[in-house]
Formats: sequence, structure tokens, C-alpha cells
Amino acid sequence: MFDIVILNGQVLDGSGGAARRLDVGVRGGKIVALGDLRAAEAANVIDAAGKTVCPGFLDLHRHADAALFRPGYGDCDLFQGITTIGNGNCGLSLAPQAGPYEAAIAAYLHPVTGDFSGVPVDTMAQYLAALKARPLPVNALMLAGGGTIRTSVAGFQKLRLADEDYRAIHSRLDQALADGAAGVSLGLGYAPECYYTTDELIRALEPIRNTDTVVSVHMREEAMKLLPSLDEMIHVAGALRVPLQISHLKATGRENWGKLAPLALDRIAKARDAGIDVCCDVYAYTAGSTQLIHILPPEFLQGGPAAITARLKDSAQRRMLLDRLENGRDFDNYVYLVGWENIFVSALKRPEDAPCVGKSIAEAAGDRDPAVFALDLLRDNDCEVTMIDFITAEEDIARILQSPFAYSISDATFPTGGKLHPRVYGAFSQVIETYVNKMHALALPEAVNRMTRRPADRYGLKAKGRLSLGADADVLVFDPARIHVTATYERPDQRAEGMDYVIVNGQIALAAGRLTDVKAGTVLEGNK
Repeated sequence: MFDIVILNGQVLDGSGGAARRLDVGVRGGKIVALGDLRAAEAANVIDAAGKTVCPGFLDLHRHADAALFRPGYGDCDLFQGITTIGNGNCGLSLAPQAGPYEAAIAAYLHPVTGDFSGVPVDTMAQYLAALKARPLPVNALMLAGGGTIRTSVAGFQKLRLADEDYRAIHSRLDQALADGAAGVSLGLGYAPECYYTTDELIRALEPIRNTDTVVSVHMREEAMKLLPSLDEMIHVAGALRVPLQISHLKATGRENWGKLAPLALDRIAKARDAGIDVCCDVYAYTAGSTQLIHILPPEFLQGGPAAITARLKDSAQRRMLLDRLENGRDFDNYVYLVGWENIFVSALKRPEDAPCVGKSIAEAAGDRDPAVFALDLLRDNDCEVTMIDFITAEEDIARILQSPFAYSISDATFPTGGKLHPRVYGAFSQVIETYVNKMHALALPEAVNRMTRRPADRYGLKAKGRLSLGADADVLVFDPARIHVTATYERPDQRAEGMDYVIVNGQIALAAGRLTDVKAGTVLEGNK
């Protein structure tokens, strides 16, 4: 007697191989049979004739650290087939925060994670325990954010760390991993990790030397200095002998499209040939989303939001900053790379500025200088402003997805209020609808592989991302031709369409396209 039998489907097992006509038997949360099960008895029988059956998708680069604790979380994942998520990315994990700088950390994280009041964040153990205590719609793992750890030790002001600071960072990193963090994330494009020299970064990561702990990194720069930034991280991974994951690989700015991404992929391939374990991931949208403060040059990020806000109130500092935005080419200058017309306000702190949400800086500024307007917006909102920025090209995304060492992510952020990025609700459906069905950049088995087995294997999730005997029964049933993204930049909070059944750990979470309210997700710990 099976709990679930899925009959007559075309099974993609996650390996990238062609579909096979197989029936799938589920019992006790596991896949226990594959073959001809037409005569089997089961509590639930799903007829998948004419449908694809594959493992649940894994989105291991999400920023839902706080969103998982909010009522109603799960729609955005399940309707696009996501059954496992990874949080704590870009160095910006909610935990561990314990120490004198918690208020500063909170102000920095809010535009990305949204409000997390009531969520225990002092230690990774407390955070994961709280997560385990609530019903989860999907499986979840957590990375230890290097930025959060450094800030909890030394705040945002300190550029050069003392010996005792490194000892404290090492202790907190060790403890977070022992508590169950599945890897380490870095945000070298953000303060305070942008302060590290390469040698200092290696020193900060010393506890994971010669281990299989994955280091996932938002690199220092992703435009003109993409290649030197990539070289730096390949050097770091080689020096420490650890696996390296390049987060959301992209070539920002029109002048870099079609040029830098192929060179970056070639460098990754050569590093792999040299024995360095480096992979990358990519989201399937030409627009990103992060804090608006990242239009500023690195030297203006020193000290965190409070110090940045103070600088924005200083007339001399503003003059210097306006000149840097107009003429600076030595950093990822979004103003130069894409222009104010491609930088949109998505969320902010002050209710009186709400009319700006959904508008580009150029449009919201009206008759004012867009640069002056943007700086005023940051100043008046204590730097708690989120942007959606159109920065990359579909052809580069396709090229990265096609590579043999890349997988798909969303990089979804969850600010409280304002407009979400449509990738929150559509990133994985977008891969199928746009890059498989429309552009034909990938065959469906290849796309499924990049959303299942590849990310699962990257983090050693041996029971996830595959349809094989003994694997966890995270299973999707859908017609690829019916997969459709309804979320738009104007109306982003709309569910994707086309998923018929979504099974999480052997329980049906989505049946005939409708939520069942079953919450069968679990917390996946790195040390288990």
C-alpha cells in the first residue's frame, strides 16, 4: 500500500537525461518504487498522463530568512514548483546577530529581508530552533552570513580588524556551522565585507580551510571589474581549498553584455580544470533587486546606514558624491552603466514617499536632478530604500544557464511593503516559459537538472533534487506547455500557473492547482 502513486507520467529524474515513462510510488515521505505500478493500491492516485513528473525545484539563493515566519508564506514557492529554499545569502543572514551592533545590523537587513521583529536571531541555533517549531510549507536551509558575523563583532565603522576581532569572527563562524548552517555566504559588494583585502578575507575564513563547506559569494563587482573580482575569489578558494559558489553571475551594463559573461565562464572552466571546485548560479530576469545605497561607491558605504545618512546630510560630502556618480568609472556605477531610467524604487521607509514606489528615479524625480533626488530619497528614508534595476541581457542569462557548472536561483528579496520583484513568484517558472519554451536555450531535461540535481548536489543534499529510490518524495507534476508567469513588475505578487501537483516530503501541498494547506517542510542542517 502506497501513500501516493503517480501513474502514466513522463519522468525526468533530475540528472539531465531524457524522460522515461514510469510510475512513481511514495510511502513514508520517500520514493520507494519506480516502474509499472498500475496494479498497486494507494491512498492517493495521481494520473499524470501527458504530464512531466520531476523532482521538486531547489532555490538555494533566496532572502526569505524572515518571510518564512510570516503568515501565508509558501504560495510564492509552491506555485512555481519550489520545494526547498536556501536563505542567509550575500553575507546577509539574520543570524547570528548577538552583540552591541544588533540595531545597526537590523537597519541594514530590513530592505532585503523585511521586518523580523519577534524572530530570535542572536545565534544560529536559536534561529533554526524557532524555524523547526513552526509548520513550514517547504524545506529550508540557512547559510551563515559573513557580513552579519563581521558586523556583530566589529560593527560597520572598523576598516582594519585586530587579532581579537578575527578570533571572535572565527568563533562565531565555527559556532554557526556547528549549530546547523549549511555553508557560508559572503557579500563583498556590501559593507562591511567590502572592507576586506583579499588576504584579510582568507584570514576571516580560516576556520573552513580544507573542508567541504561551500562559500557562496556576491563578488565585489559585477560590471567592468567582473573578471578581477572573479579572479580574486578563485584565488581565495584555491588558497583555502574549499568549494566556491559564484552567486548570481552576471555582466552588468549594456557595454558589457555578450562580452564579459563568456570570459567569466571560461575562467571558471579553467579553474575547474586546475582542480578548484567552483560553480555559479544565475537568475532568469534581466533586472536585479537590492538596496538603493548600492548605487554609491564603496567608500561611501563605510559605517553602515546611519553613517551614510549623516554623509548625505553634509553638503561637501554630497558634492563629492554627485561628482562620483557622474564621472566615476572605478566601481559598479549603476548610473553610468544603466541610467536613472532603469533604476526603479521598489520599497522605502517613509509613507509620504510611497508615490515613488514603482517609478524609475528619472520619472519620480520629475523636473529635479535625478541624482539629487536619489540622494534625498536615501537621506530622508535613513537609507532604507530598495531598488529594482534593469542591468543584464537575456542572451547572457541563457549562456550561463547552458554552462555545465551553473544552476538556477531567484535571489528573491522580501522587503516589508512596497513592490516585490516578480522573481519572488516567477523565477523558476520563468526558466521553463522563457528559456525552454520561447528561446529554446535549454531542453526541458537540462532545465530541470539546473533546478534540481545540480543545486542539491552542490550542498550535499543527497536525498533532494532527484527521482530515485530512497530519495525524499519532493515531486512535481505539470504540463511544461502550460507553465506561465503571471507576476509582472507592475503586479509582482501573482502566483505562477501550470503546476498541477506539488508534493513535499511525501505530502500533497498543491493538488489540481490548488493549495491543500499541508505544511510538510523540514529544516535541513549542514552538520547532519
